[in-house]
Amino acid sequence: MAKFSVGDKVRWNSEGGEVEGTVKKVHTKDVEFMGRMRRCSKDEPQYEVQSDKTDARAMHKEEALSNN
Repeated sequence: MAKFSVGDKVRWNSEGGEVEGTVKKVHTKDVEFMGRMRRCSKDEPQYEVQSDKTDARAMHKEEALSNN
């Protein structure tokens, strides 16, 4: 079961440092994102997140995210 929900404020690390943003989608089925296939399931969801600062989108596994 997903730990985070759409609308949750989260933070994650990127090449540029720590980023804060919002969960936009919770993926529980395999999905193509930015040209790459992402493996997702109900037991291991991936989260589409959007940076508060740049509006850039990324996708991360649950363990890469923390509560903001």
